[in-house]
Amino acid sequence: MGKPDEILTEKDRVEKPDYVEEIIAVVRSNRSPRILQEQLEDYHNNDIAQAIPRLTAQEQTKLFNLLALETLSGIFEYMEEDDAIRCLKEMDLEKEIAIVSEMDSDRVASILSLIPGERRRLLLSLMDEEAKRDIELIASFDEDEIGSRMSTDYILIRRDLSIKGAMRELLKQARENENVSTIFVVDEAGVFYGTIDLRELIIARHGDSLESVIATSFPYVYAHESIDECIEKLKDYSEDSIPVLDNKNHVLGVITSQSLIEVVDEEMGEDYARFAGLTAEEELSETLPESMKKRLPWLVTLLFLGLLVSGVVSSFEKVVAQLTLIMAFQSLILGMSGNVGTQSLAVTIRVLMDETLTARQKVGLVFKESRVGFCNGLILGVASFLVVGLFLVIAKGQPLTYAYAISGCIGISMVTAMLVSSTVGTVIPLFFKQIHVDPAAASGPLITTVNDLVAVVVYYGLCWVLLLQVLHLAG
Repeated sequence: MGKPDEILTEKDRVEKPDYVEEIIAVVRSNRSPRILQEQLEDYHNNDIAQAIPRLTAQEQTKLFNLLALETLSGIFEYMEEDDAIRCLKEMDLEKEIAIVSEMDSDRVASILSLIPGERRRLLLSLMDEEAKRDIELIASFDEDEIGSRMSTDYILIRRDLSIKGAMRELLKQARENENVSTIFVVDEAGVFYGTIDLRELIIARHGDSLESVIATSFPYVYAHESIDECIEKLKDYSEDSIPVLDNKNHVLGVITSQSLIEVVDEEMGEDYARFAGLTAEEELSETLPESMKKRLPWLVTLLFLGLLVSGVVSSFEKVVAQLTLIMAFQSLILGMSGNVGTQSLAVTIRVLMDETLTARQKVGLVFKESRVGFCNGLILGVASFLVVGLFLVIAKGQPLTYAYAISGCIGISMVTAMLVSSTVGTVIPLFFKQIHVDPAAASGPLITTVNDLVAVVVYYGLCWVLLLQVLHLAG
C-alpha cells in the first residue's frame, strides 16, 4: 500500500519530467534520423514548440527535416506567432507552403496578417483555392469581431440524411477535418438547424431517424458580433465547438474551446494592460520604441491631469502657509482615495463582463459601491481622527483642541474622499461602457488621478473652512 501524499518524503516523490530539455537532448544527439523520428513521436506538439526557440538555427533545420509535414503543421499551431514567422521564413518556399496549407485556417490567417504584403500575396497565390478562400474569409472580419477567430475545420451534414448516410458523410469529411466530436446540421436551404453529438450518432440504430439525435437548442454566434459580447455568452457552455453564422444563418465556421480560451486570455491581458495605464499589452521581446509607444499616450494624459492637481494644490497655498502641519497628512488622504477608487474600478470592470446587465442592476452597483466606500471611509475616518489626534498631542506636543481639530478635518476628508472615489471608480467605467468605449480604458492611473483631484479639493477646502474660517486656527 502506498504512502499518503501528505507523508511522502522528497525521495519518494517522482519529479515531473522536463520534456523540453529531453527534446533538446534528442535533437542534439547523434542517433540516426529514423531513431530520432521515433523518439520525437513520443512528445506532444506543444512541448516540441516550446523547445524550438532554444535550439540553434542549425538544430532547428535538423528538427524540421526529421519531422513529417503533418507533424510540423501541428507544432506550428502551438508556436508563438513571431517564432512561427521566423522559422517559416528560413525554409524553402515549397516547404513553407506545405506547412501553412496543413494548418488551421484561423491560425494561418493570424500569421499571414503579420507577414509583409508582397510575401503574403505570394504565399496566398501558391495555396490551394479552398485554403485561400477560408483564409480570405477569416481575414475579412475586423480583429475585434468573433469571425476573425473562427476555424473552418468542422463537419457539416444535411438534416434529410438517414443515420447511415450521416455516418458515411461523417467518415468522408473526417479525412480533412479534426473537429469531429460535434456535427453541425443544416436544412435544405443551408440554414443552421442543430447539432449531433458524435457519440449519439455512433450508438444510433440504422432504423432511427436522424431527427431523433439532432439537438436543435444549441448556442451560436454571428460572425460580426464583437468578441467582448460573445465571451460572456460562450463561456457559459462547455461545448467543444460553437457555430459561427452569417446574417443569413448559414454556418461560416466554428469557435473551438481552445480558441475561446485564447480569446479570453487575450481579452484579460488587454484589460490588465489598460488597467495599468497601457494602450496595449506588452511582450517581453518588444523593442524599446514599441514599449514606449504603448506607455506614452496615457503618461502624457496623466501628466496634464497631474499638473491640474498641482495647480489646485497651489491655489490653497495661503491655507498651507497658515497650517503647515496639514501638508504632512495629504498623502494619507490621497492614498486612501486612490485605493478605494481602484478597488471599485476593478469590481465594476468584472461585473461589466456580463453583457446581460440591466440598467437597474447598474444603478444598484453604483449605490452598493458608494455604500461600501462610505462605510469603509467612516471606519477609517474615525480611526484616523483618534490616532492622528493622539499622535499630534503626544509626538508633536500640540494642544488637544488644535490636534483634534486637524485630525477631525482629516477624518471628515477621508470619509468624503472615499465616498466620492468609490462612486467615481464605478460611474466612469459604466459611462465608458454606455458610449461603447472599453471600460478597461478607465484605467487605475486615470481613476487615481481624478480621485487625487477630488481629495485635494475636499481636504484643503475643509481645512480652510473649518480651521481658518470657523475655528480661526493657525499654525
